[in-house]
Amino acid sequence: MANHSRIPAPAPSPVEGGAKRDVLTAPGRLGLGAGTLAIVDIGSNSVRLVVYEMVARAPAQVFNEKEMAGLGRQVATTGRLAPEAVEKAIAALVRFRILCEAMHVGEIRVIATAAARYASNGAEFIARAEQAIGQPIELISGDREAVLSGLGVLSGFDNPDGVVGDLGGGSLELIPVSRGTVGEGASVPLGGLALLDRSKNSLKAAEKIVKDELDKLPQIEAMKGRDFYAVGGTWRALATLHQHQVHYPLNVMHGYTLPAKDVADFVKLVEKADLTGLDAIDAVSSARRPLLAYGALVLDELIKRGKPRAVIISAQGVREGLLHEQLSDEERAADPLLRAARDYNHLRARDPRHAADLIAWSRAILETAGLPGDEPSPRLIESVCLLSDIGWRAHPDYRGEQSMNVIAHAYFTGIDHVGRAFLALAIFHRYAGLKSDSPAASGLRALLPPPILERAVLLAAIFRVAYLLSAGMAGLLPRMPATCVDGRLVLRLPDDLAPLASDRVIGRLKQLAKLLGRDWEIARV
Repeated sequence: MANHSRIPAPAPSPVEGGAKRDVLTAPGRLGLGAGTLAIVDIGSNSVRLVVYEMVARAPAQVFNEKEMAGLGRQVATTGRLAPEAVEKAIAALVRFRILCEAMHVGEIRVIATAAARYASNGAEFIARAEQAIGQPIELISGDREAVLSGLGVLSGFDNPDGVVGDLGGGSLELIPVSRGTVGEGASVPLGGLALLDRSKNSLKAAEKIVKDELDKLPQIEAMKGRDFYAVGGTWRALATLHQHQVHYPLNVMHGYTLPAKDVADFVKLVEKADLTGLDAIDAVSSARRPLLAYGALVLDELIKRGKPRAVIISAQGVREGLLHEQLSDEERAADPLLRAARDYNHLRARDPRHAADLIAWSRAILETAGLPGDEPSPRLIESVCLLSDIGWRAHPDYRGEQSMNVIAHAYFTGIDHVGRAFLALAIFHRYAGLKSDSPAASGLRALLPPPILERAVLLAAIFRVAYLLSAGMAGLLPRMPATCVDGRLVLRLPDDLAPLASDRVIGRLKQLAKLLGRDWEIARV
């Protein structure tokens, strides 16, 4: 019989009285109390708790914590979960239960993956773990893990097309994704800990194991000429190292995209090099560093065999897949970027209703301007309008820089790094001025093709006129439309709003007209 004596009895919630009332009425959150969802992921390398604000298309993370328990460290050779790893995992689960109680989490879902799946004492561990967390635990199969990883990528990208690869501590899952659906997946025991264990810490032996296992997978054929979506902490750590090696200006993992050849060259370096000589190795946890070379080896072999177009890092996987499958079909089809931008607008704008006015006002100018070149997508233009007033609480001297940093690093999905840079720079220039600069802004500009950068500055110029006219309040912009007519930018003001045409408004209107290559006019209506 399992010994449960080390598990403390459930304690009453540490948050009582006034503190509890404060949490449940927090104006900076959208989902409170019963609306929150916690997912506890008992993996082969880490045990992680993520608390989501609500079950939604683009939920914010209220809390994210992990324990590097290393449950899968010896499973491949001993067939059992190591006692010390079990105790670390159990202690983490007890801690997570207390934290969920403090946060008044409405629902807790707990899953266990490869280590508990393969170990002979996995059932005994699950029994103890269920008592520690106070919830039933779903021990998921390799096939289900692959499906959930695929759903996680579907939830995190705008129409992804390719193959998802989820490398954990115990296993590798591969599954194709296309047109909003997942294909048939597969799971093999090539996780970093499992590979290190099976190879007896020999990269040469590990290479043969990887080749033999990958020979069995038909999913690799589906990679050719398409994108490979890399999921898992080890591959994210490799991407972190790569960003520092090339001095990449945007420190965001999700959506980080590299041509497959560049990735192949870098992972070969990781396989052969002394990792202590790589830039930013200190940013990788000591528990994960021994797995980097093995993760690089697996990725190298996948690229050689699959020949993908590019490797794209996904910060979303199994946990987000669990959340995604709870959504209705209508909610799954919603745009996650627009959902997140609307949430920011709701929580941070002076008057959230103003964004709808600004979207229509800006579109009228852009649609009548007849500008050459590729336009940013309508969803990007709508998103930047929704985000245009998030910095008003900051000191005026710092609104541009602060807003740029918030947007560039926000937990947005359904957007690539070019899109992030576009949104961030448009709002930076909206606050700081069209000719302002900073080291961070210069770095983001390097990510944008010149026509897209020009559109970001143009939108900033539109916003700088609109906010002076409306003070960010709804109802005014529809009464004073601006359009391009016969080579002129015309702002129409009714008599009662004519006093709004101050010298500053006229100066910004002239600036906008110059960017549009037009004269300007204020017409009384």
